[in-house]
Amino acid sequence: MNRAPLKRSRILHMALMGASDPTVEAEASEEKPFLLRAVQIALVVSLYWVTSISMVFLNKYLLNSPSLRLDTPIFVTFYQCLVTTLLCKGLSALAACCPGAVDFPSLRLDLRVARSILPLSVVFIGMITFNNLCLKYVGVAFYNVGRSLTTVFNVLLSYLLLKQTTSFYALLACGIIIGGFWLGVDQEGAEGTLSWTGTVFGVLASLCVSLNAIYTKKVLPAVDGSIWRLTFYNNVNACVLFLPLLLLLGELQTLRSFSQLGSAHFWGMMTLGGLFGFAIGYVTGLQIKFTSPLTHNVSGTAKACAQTVLAVLYYEDTKSFLWWTSNMMVLGGSSAYTWVRGWEMKKVQEEPSPKEEEKSGVGVPRQGGLDGERLTDLSGIWWLKWNQCFQEMSVSCPSCVDPLSYF
Repeated sequence: MNRAPLKRSRILHMALMGASDPTVEAEASEEKPFLLRAVQIALVVSLYWVTSISMVFLNKYLLNSPSLRLDTPIFVTFYQCLVTTLLCKGLSALAACCPGAVDFPSLRLDLRVARSILPLSVVFIGMITFNNLCLKYVGVAFYNVGRSLTTVFNVLLSYLLLKQTTSFYALLACGIIIGGFWLGVDQEGAEGTLSWTGTVFGVLASLCVSLNAIYTKKVLPAVDGSIWRLTFYNNVNACVLFLPLLLLLGELQTLRSFSQLGSAHFWGMMTLGGLFGFAIGYVTGLQIKFTSPLTHNVSGTAKACAQTVLAVLYYEDTKSFLWWTSNMMVLGGSSAYTWVRGWEMKKVQEEPSPKEEEKSGVGVPRQGGLDGERLTDLSGIWWLKWNQCFQEMSVSCPSCVDPLSYF
């Protein structure tokens, strides 16, 4: 019996709510008019752009602003995790009180689950901390290039840990990314704005994003496949693990002498940064739901370009032609890798299922949908990649939408 194809909106709901055995539902209404759909898509894409770009600039302000002069990047990261934890718990309580108005999974802190997720939480802490440290030491304009090696580490770790090989064209795209990264580093050095500390933190952040993908897939069953439950436990663990770091690094002493510690504006900006960190995951899923994974990738690439241009204009920087070329190489290589992987997986999807071949005796391609085992694998990959986007400062990782393009 053939499985009916799953819609992206249904897959997204599975990721958010933790459903493990979805059923195909009938269409609730007629196809929406083109104009209405166009307006909805424009609003969703605009919301994604505004949220993502605003979050990067706001975090840059909190981490390295001459007017703020706050040198506590670990505390900023800790506070954002705390805000996310409280928002998850608040929405869970609201969903319990108003089940028809709010759609959010129930959250209850289970110490056994928290312990099982602890290895992932350590990687998660490294990911968000190195992201913030990278942004602290490099400019917003160079931020995308500084963290551009995530795709390369994905390929490398897939081979080293999972023994999965990569096609020649995908490796060629990775080569373009590496070339763009080194050209960007060279041009930053030539202009006298290179921070090796920030660049190293960017590379470490990229590595942690890739490790986060591997560990996330392992622990998803512990939270019933729910991305929100995983987010809740990750941030709870992070809040606890950050406390000794704050003591060891002396950031609590720095906070005591901070002149704006009692300022409502300061705490408002800190809370707003946490809200943006929480909201980016939602708007990312919303953009995928209303458009498509490929469109989300195009939107993310265009957003990264716009973010770079805005940063250059806002900070009144002057960049060389080769510097701009490095950015285009990184963005172009990342987009090419996503397109190649999507094309390869579509070919896999179009191939007949071995089980169906045994039943029918002929190699007839399936009419939509994947077999249950393959569906679980690919959808699981998408949950974890979506979670990466939720935790990153800027949703511009082109590989984040790769698996969903198969449906």
